[in-house]
Amino acid sequence: MGEKRLTGRIARELIGTIKLPSLAPEIVAGYRALPDLTSTVSDVLDRFGLTSAVPAAVLSPSIPDRRLVGRALTVECTARDRPVASPAAIAERAAAGENGLADIEAHNLAEPGDVLVVKGVQGISAMGRVSARIGKRQGELGAVVDGSVRDFESTRALDYPIWSRGGSPLTGKYRLETLGINRPVVIGGVNVQPGDLVLADAAGVVFVPRDLVAEVLARAEAAVAREAERLAAIDAGVPIPDLPGGRVGG
Repeated sequence: MGEKRLTGRIARELIGTIKLPSLAPEIVAGYRALPDLTSTVSDVLDRFGLTSAVPAAVLSPSIPDRRLVGRALTVECTARDRPVASPAAIAERAAAGENGLADIEAHNLAEPGDVLVVKGVQGISAMGRVSARIGKRQGELGAVVDGSVRDFESTRALDYPIWSRGGSPLTGKYRLETLGINRPVVIGGVNVQPGDLVLADAAGVVFVPRDLVAEVLARAEAAVAREAERLAAIDAGVPIPDLPGGRVGG
């Protein structure tokens, strides 16, 4: 990711790594070809001792039949107020046009094929139609938001899939603030580094550490080949005790 001119919406010190390693096209294509993407890769990560999956019961897709394979562009947000700001305070910020979100800066840094990965707050929207439209224009594949989002009609029509904890009409402009961009975040209990590989489908989201991307893919492809033999034997009517690959399980 090359140096880009900042919009000035946030101070430069909020932005961490700007130059990230790119994903080789053949790596991306290899992951895209995997059947049952997140399940297959989650099984491989188990062998590394890594639980890097977040189930769809936690982060559900806005467009169920979509899948993502892209590089993580991270954003961390938090609530501006503890306890929650009073209606009068919100009205004052709205009248003044105060916006504590800096997702625009993340979109400004995005490269085609990136996935916006946002640590947000459940019940407060961290993303809506304007942010999604900018992200789509920048070539982002979609977003993963550990928090709430809104404007589902618009983002679906835009074909910008978002995995999130659900919807909320409450804008984050006056209730959230951005703490950092392209810095480590925790999404659904998983530590995510900028540049990690993001995989998402109907089953949930999986993050592959960027240093393991090639090795995990090789092991996943080998596992798929082995399972193909088992599936063929099942279809051929081989008795269960004689099926290849040991005990059959989901």
